[in-house]
Amino acid sequence: MQPRWNLLAATFFIVFSVYGINKLTDIKEDEINNPERVSYVKRFEKALKYAVIVSFFLAVLLSAMTSPFAVLVILFPIVAGALYSIRLLPGYPRLKDITGVKNLIIAATWANGTAFLPYLVASGISFQKVFLIYYFFFMKSMINTMLFDVRDIEGDSINGIQTIPVRLGLEKSRAVLLVLNSTFIPWLLAAYSFGYFDRYLPVLVFAILNGYAYILYFSRGDYKPGKFLDIWVDGEWFYTLPLAMLM
Repeated sequence: MQPRWNLLAATFFIVFSVYGINKLTDIKEDEINNPERVSYVKRFEKALKYAVIVSFFLAVLLSAMTSPFAVLVILFPIVAGALYSIRLLPGYPRLKDITGVKNLIIAATWANGTAFLPYLVASGISFQKVFLIYYFFFMKSMINTMLFDVRDIEGDSINGIQTIPVRLGLEKSRAVLLVLNSTFIPWLLAAYSFGYFDRYLPVLVFAILNGYAYILYFSRGDYKPGKFLDIWVDGEWFYTLPLAMLM
C-alpha cells in the first residue's frame, strides 16, 4: 500500500511529544543514569516544552485527516501516560509504581501505531497478519525498554524505582530477555506457514539475531553505559529499514 504521509508524520510527532515529556519528568533519575542527557534537556528545557505541546497538536490534527479512529490510536500514549502517572484510587499504588507496567505501556504504544494505523487505511488484510505485526513490534519494544532498564539499574535502585531488572537482578533479567527474543522463532515459523512476509524473511532473521547480539552485549556485568546503546538498540530501524528496502 502507498504510505499515508499524514499518519507517518502524526506518528513521528506523537512519539516526539511522549518521549519529550518523559525526558522532562525523569531528570532526577537521569542525573545518575544519563547525566549528559540531563545537561542537554536543562539547556533547552523551555524550547523542549513548547516543542512537545506543538508536536502533540500536530499529531492530533494530522491523524484526524484520516479518521476519528486514527486519532484514538494516536492519543493512546498520552492517555496511557496520564493514567500511568496518577493515583486512580486512594490507598492503591499508581500504575507507575507497579513493576513492568511502564514497559507494557511503551510496547503497546509502539505496536498500536505500527499495526493499527496501516490497518485503518488498508483493505482485505486478515486479522491474523495484523496480530503477527502487532506481536513483532510489541515484543521488540518490550525487550528494548527492559534493556534500557538494565542500563539504569543503579539510578533506579537509588531512587526506589522497582523496574523488572531491579527486581530480578542482572543475570535473571538477561535470561528473561533471551527467552522473550526466542519467541520470535515460533513467530517466524507461523508467519512462514501462512505465507506472510516471505520477501522480508532475511530482514526478519537479521532482526532476531541482532536482538540476541545486543541483549548479550549490553547485559554484561562490566558494561559501562554510553551512547552506543542508544545507537544500536534505539536506532536499530535506521539500519534495518535500508535492508528491507533492498528486498
